[in-house]
Amino acid sequence: MQPTSSPAQDLQNLAALWSLGGVRAVEVVDAACNALLAGLDSPALRRLAACTRAEADYDVPDFLPAALGELGLVFYPYGSNAGEEAAARSLVSRMLAGEMTPRELAFRIHQQFGHDLPLVERLAAFDDEYDILEYGDKTAEQVDAEVRTEALRLAEQSPAQPAGDAGGAGAGSGQAALGRGGF
Repeated sequence: MQPTSSPAQDLQNLAALWSLGGVRAVEVVDAACNALLAGLDSPALRRLAACTRAEADYDVPDFLPAALGELGLVFYPYGSNAGEEAAARSLVSRMLAGEMTPRELAFRIHQQFGHDLPLVERLAAFDDEYDILEYGDKTAEQVDAEVRTEALRLAEQSPAQPAGDAGGAGAGSGQAALGRGGF
């Protein structure tokens, strides 16, 4: 993943996506390395960055919550609403950074969350609109523009932290995240 903001924010975004199965553990390790190279430092971040490709799937669940905590970032437990919203915002950031097309964003949001996550329900609906382009009066370019507009609106909103749902580095919470497929 190309950086979309600061190394700390990139690590936070990848952690949210990882907790839903959206990126591989090795991508989280790469983000930890980038964070160290950018000057962030903590003992758990060093342990996370030191994971080999072979170790990443086993060690990220143990090291990631502590690394985020030491950096003042949030680890979102599997299944938390705040974690799903953080992952959705991360996907929006990736599209705005040019890492995916508007259609890919709408598809991935719809695939992962369906119409069940109010924050991004409109993006999920755009995936449906792409599917019926040949029957409607909109062009793909018009739907792309609407997706970009919605993505910009979401990017400008500050994320809410519902009480008791922001997560933490609970024991075993990373292990549960491994069981969910996703993106």
